[in-house]
Amino acid sequence: MKDHQYLRDQQLKEFVEKIFTTYRETFSDAKNILDKYSLGIAHHKVLHLVSLYEGITISKLLKKLKVTKQSLNRVLKDLIELETIIFKKDKKDSRIKHVYLSEKGLKLFNEIFSKQKRRIYKALINSNSKEVLYFNNILNKLIDE
Repeated sequence: MKDHQYLRDQQLKEFVEKIFTTYRETFSDAKNILDKYSLGIAHHKVLHLVSLYEGITISKLLKKLKVTKQSLNRVLKDLIELETIIFKKDKKDSRIKHVYLSEKGLKLFNEIFSKQKRRIYKALINSNSKEVLYFNNILNKLIDE
């Protein structure tokens, strides 16, 4: 029988605290850059997803972010005003919009990502491949999709 001492409440509470701290530290680097443009974490999430899923549709963005249309529209409006994103209509169905980063958006995203990448890369490079694989598997299990 496996020893599941790590499943006790105290260990789980400590794990949750580490998740909070990891989030704070990973996004504090991004926040300093976002503040220069009067943007927040919601804007960063959109920029990140648009970078990762180039040409993502509005409906897929809504599903990934799990937000309302109204909330997403506010964020998109800000990003449009900053000229960081562009839309292209679908070739088959003109009601569908695809979202892309503009040159300015790509520059902003890369500025943010390079800061975050340093922290994450340092942690991964100081881990062995088994640790990285297990960590990734646990993250995937934590994500409710």
